[in-house]
Amino acid sequence: MKKRILMIGTGGTIACKRTEDGLTPAITTEELVRYIPEVQKVCDVHTLQVCNMDSTNVMPRHWSMISHAVEENYKKYDGFVVCHGTDTLSYTAAALSYMIQNPGKPVVITGAQKPINDENTDARTNLLDSFIYAADEDSNGVHIVFDGKVIVGTRAKKERAKSYNAFSSINFPYPAVIREQEILRYIPAEEYTQEVQFFHKMSSSIYVLKLIPGLDPEILTYLFGKYQCVVIESYGVGGVPEYLVHKFYEVMKNCRDQGKLAIMATQVVKEGSDMMVYEVGKKVKQDLDLLETYDMTLEAAITKAMWLMERPQMGYEEMKTEFYRTVNRDILGYRRKRDKI
Repeated sequence: MKKRILMIGTGGTIACKRTEDGLTPAITTEELVRYIPEVQKVCDVHTLQVCNMDSTNVMPRHWSMISHAVEENYKKYDGFVVCHGTDTLSYTAAALSYMIQNPGKPVVITGAQKPINDENTDARTNLLDSFIYAADEDSNGVHIVFDGKVIVGTRAKKERAKSYNAFSSINFPYPAVIREQEILRYIPAEEYTQEVQFFHKMSSSIYVLKLIPGLDPEILTYLFGKYQCVVIESYGVGGVPEYLVHKFYEVMKNCRDQGKLAIMATQVVKEGSDMMVYEVGKKVKQDLDLLETYDMTLEAAITKAMWLMERPQMGYEEMKTEFYRTVNRDILGYRRKRDKI
C-alpha cells in the first residue's frame, strides 16, 4: 500500500513565474505536483497551500502556519513535504526541528534554484527526491532534501546563491543521498522513544551582532536593552576584543536576572566555537557563564533561542540546560566536551 504524503506549499522560486517585475511565486501546490507525474508510482500525494510568497518575507508566524498544518494532519498522513524558497530554507528547517520534536514521521523541506516550469531546472528532481525520501519506511525527523543530498534540518546552510548544490551540511555528515531515485543511507535515522511534540510560538526578540574591528561599544548597551537575546558572532573560536570587555561586563551583569540570553557564536562556518582556547574568550566565558554555540549552525542557534524564549516558565539554568540538549542532532560538540569533564 502506497504511503500518503501531504505536500505543504509556501511559495519560493520553485513556484515562481517570470514577470516584468522579476520572479514572483504564482504556481499553486496542486500545479507543482503535475510537473512530476512519476510521483504517482511513489506515493499518494495530497496538497495544502498555507501561503505563496518569496521566502525573503518569511517570519516566525509562517513557521507556525507550517507546524500547525503538520500537527493538524499528523495522524492522517505518513509524511510531509514542505515546498519553500531557498533564501530562508535553512532557517525554516531549523525552526521546524524545534517546533516539531520527536517526529516519528518524515518532515521534508525542499525548494529549487530555478522555477519548476523552466526548461532547465532542478525543481522536478528535488521535488521527486523529496517524495521518495518522505515515502520511505526508514525515514523520520526533519530534513532537507536538495540536489540529491539529505541534510539534517539543524545542520543546513545555503552557501551558493545560484548553483544547484546550494546547501551544505555543517559539522555533520549527510545522513543519506538520493541517486537515480534510490536512497543510499550512511547514518541510521534517529530512534524516537517519546511522542511527537508540537510548539507553535517563536520569539522575535533576538538580534545577531557581527563583530567587526572598531565596533562602537555603545551598540551593546542598546542591543541588550532592547532584545531578550543577543547572539554575538565573534572571530575564530570565540572571544571578546579588549576594547569591548568593560562594556560587555557592564551590560551582562543584569542579563540573567532579567531572563535575557547572550550566546557566543563564530563567524567561521565550519568546526565551531571553543571559547576556552584563548585568553580573550576563556576569562569572559568563566566570569559570565555565557552560552556558546560550539558546533551548532547559526540558524540552529537563533531558532533554538527563539523557541526557548517562548517558554517563560524557565529560569536561566533551565534554559541553559535546554540550549545544550541535543535536538535533531543540532549540537554534538558540547556533549563531547562535557563527557571529558
